[in-house]
Amino acid sequence: MTQVLSQQEIDSLLAAVESGEIDEKVLEEAEKPKIKEYDFRRPVRLSKEYISMLSMIFEEFAKITSNILSTQVRSGVTLQLASIEQISFDEFVHSVPRFTLLNVLHAEPLEGVQVIEVNPQVCLQLVELLCGSSQEITSAEATDKDSFTEIEFALLEDVGKNLAQAFQAAWSDIIDLDVSLEAMETNAQMLQNMSPNEPIVLTTFTTELMGSKTFINLCIPYLFFETILDKLSFRNWFHGGKEIDHTENEALESNLQDVKVNTEVLLGQTEMPLENFLQLEDGDIIQLDGKTSQPLVMSIEHLPYCLVKPGVKGKNMAIEILQYIGGETANE
Repeated sequence: MTQVLSQQEIDSLLAAVESGEIDEKVLEEAEKPKIKEYDFRRPVRLSKEYISMLSMIFEEFAKITSNILSTQVRSGVTLQLASIEQISFDEFVHSVPRFTLLNVLHAEPLEGVQVIEVNPQVCLQLVELLCGSSQEITSAEATDKDSFTEIEFALLEDVGKNLAQAFQAAWSDIIDLDVSLEAMETNAQMLQNMSPNEPIVLTTFTTELMGSKTFINLCIPYLFFETILDKLSFRNWFHGGKEIDHTENEALESNLQDVKVNTEVLLGQTEMPLENFLQLEDGDIIQLDGKTSQPLVMSIEHLPYCLVKPGVKGKNMAIEILQYIGGETANE
């Protein structure tokens, strides 16, 4: 909103311009609208549609990571998507603790690196579990620590590789990636992979382990998304326009040939009182509702399929197919 000056302020401003205390050219420059160059080939923000798609991908990442880490440490690890923000890399660096674990990933064939920041409390708790201990790590113990030992680093490297595996699996429906763990750092100020003004997507996950709740952050630069923006569209994802692969159809048809189906022929139906049913004996004759001259109905998986005629082939009972009825009954 434009600031409104009082009459006294206006008079003081005019007097300063007349006396030469304020340069009139400076005022004219200040009034000119500031123009900032914008590169449409490299947008600094993703649309809501892309963010919605990323939410689905990162929720899948949370599920996969929960399963992988739970299996690795033999204890329940739960990750849930908390938020997705679009900020600069410098803001991310200043938002993480001074001492933390930064897993630097690289996903071929896409550009840039991805950083997964794991809170030191989570790291120390994972180390305890991997070493066979069930001792609970408090936030105070994690705050007092300022470095990892070589053994802790070796154990956390396996955790970082599992995070890279989960990241690769989460993107498998969008694009085939080869994700590897490039480096591990403990000080965000030492990361030189991105410029401070580089726009990033910061995804935060709430993590629950041994009753303690904390956070894991996933930092992805916009450089990562530049070549796959079309694949992040719902329309292109669900209607990719893929050409029909006839070899897949032939393989599917071949596999279906071996599927067993339940086939039955109904001779007829009838109704009788329960009293008569209980008195049935060997040799009693039950009259059905159909005639011997009428064809019978053969059903496949309890659905009528065709009309048939009963008979004998060799020593076995058999049927002869007369007419395809495709779901209709004989009386229709």
